[in-house]
Amino acid sequence: MVSDKPRLLTVLCFVFALSSLASLPAKAGGGCGAMPFINPITDICWSCVFPIYIGAMPVATMGQVDSGASNGYPTPVCICPKATIPYYRIGIGVTFWEPARIAEAVREPWCSPMLGGISLGSASTAVVGQGGNRNTQENAESVSFYNVHWFVYPVMYWFNMMISENCVQSEQFDVAFMTELDPMWNNDEVTFVLNPEAVLFNNPIAQAACAADCIAASLWNPLDILFWCLGCQVGLHPLTGTVKPHEGGLASSTVAIQRLHAILHRTFLTMNVSTPASMCFPQPAPIMQKSWYKTQLIRPIPITYAAHPYGMTTNVWNMGKEFPLKGEDFAYMIWRRRVCCIGTQ
Repeated sequence: MVSDKPRLLTVLCFVFALSSLASLPAKAGGGCGAMPFINPITDICWSCVFPIYIGAMPVATMGQVDSGASNGYPTPVCICPKATIPYYRIGIGVTFWEPARIAEAVREPWCSPMLGGISLGSASTAVVGQGGNRNTQENAESVSFYNVHWFVYPVMYWFNMMISENCVQSEQFDVAFMTELDPMWNNDEVTFVLNPEAVLFNNPIAQAACAADCIAASLWNPLDILFWCLGCQVGLHPLTGTVKPHEGGLASSTVAIQRLHAILHRTFLTMNVSTPASMCFPQPAPIMQKSWYKTQLIRPIPITYAAHPYGMTTNVWNMGKEFPLKGEDFAYMIWRRRVCCIGTQ
């Protein structure tokens, strides 16, 4: 275990600095207002770390549900290879949920409400103009467009919350991805290069199957086999920021975030750490599995009692969470199911 004091001091200084940044005035004329930076003590649903399993046996649940149970559990005693003598380590197979990333969906390119409304770049250099909700001229269909910023947020590593570093990655806060830099994020046709399988699911039969995923996700058990579906939300394809029909800011923003997450898996920027096969080392996973992840709304108004699986309808938790002006951009904590082998280095 690494020393606690230097890391804790770094975290406290980091939180103080970003809190000060969030108190600065937002960029003049900006479409997104400043939001307070995340308080890791009060804004995170710490009960969502549960349930914790050793092997297939639950140790504690705290009223939470393992929506990734279909992926299986590790053996109680695990063996992983390592590079030094004796070239293996023995440990205990555990499963828990880890708050690992933050994703914010914004209407104005480059604007980051979570970082105090500052601009991370020039609007003229983005691949799109103003986002948000609009009506099309052809059929008055409501359409929305969001840019997404993907942040590394390894809070469990900062606080040294696991007894073994085999179960947390030694990362620091960082901006991992910004869709303003992705030339395909605003072009439904060009993104076909990244997901050619979309043509197979653009038919009534494939879309009707998503009703089953909606029911399963609402019961905390999304169907990974229906990978082209996002449960009760619109479909996964196209992998762009355009969401239609627009059914509300919370619903559309979660779709945009989950689509970006699928892109990160497709480009191997995100790996599988959620199954027994990835217990020792992260595994490539070009197709995102919905049961590996949950979202927790943290801005504009945090939900601190639950994180919701990908595909669950937002109607069960969206009341009072969206409002004009400062309540039209959103930030979510991305929780991932973590299976690992706790043991000596």
